[in-house]
Amino acid sequence: MSASQMFGIIVSGRLVQTDAQQVSENQILFNIPDADSINHIVVFMTGQVPFPDGLGGAVYFSWPSSAGQSWLLLGHISNVKPSAIFKITNLKSSDSNNSSHPFGQMEPQSHLAQIGISVEPLTELSQQTPATLTKTANVEPFVEFSKTMCENLFNYASSFTQTQAQMVPNPNEMFVPLSKLQQWYENFLRRLQQNPYFWRS
Repeated sequence: MSASQMFGIIVSGRLVQTDAQQVSENQILFNIPDADSINHIVVFMTGQVPFPDGLGGAVYFSWPSSAGQSWLLLGHISNVKPSAIFKITNLKSSDSNNSSHPFGQMEPQSHLAQIGISVEPLTELSQQTPATLTKTANVEPFVEFSKTMCENLFNYASSFTQTQAQMVPNPNEMFVPLSKLQQWYENFLRRLQQNPYFWRS
């Protein structure tokens, strides 16, 4: 099975994407058209095949800018952390000097973002530092706890993700579209940013 079948991504309000392009033996790319309004992206393992022992996936984000295409490290996924939510709102307007080109420099296409996953040793992934703009600095401990708790719930639920083609009919089981959980998560974050104590009302 190729590496392109190991991963999927979710953009809120859209169908699950599993149409990755394998660009090298250990690198794949997802194209995200009309990406201007995207705030969060979920990257997950499909569950069809695990990473080989000692390996994980570095997750990169690319947004076309005036300086050309560059790549920013978002974080990583692994067999023990098979999914993650990444905030990319601020990255789209940032021309970071710390950006790199792990997937090479390509001709930027307007409004087309890309997610790149590079399969690398876990020992190397643990030493890499994600782009600072993927996280909000100086957040109150309660707000940080709330976000982490919600991300943990989403990561746990999305680790069971299946496409409709993979589902086995089971009349005793109920299913919730993962996009609805993503929508709830984004609404929760928006309300939390507006008023950290909205849940009291």
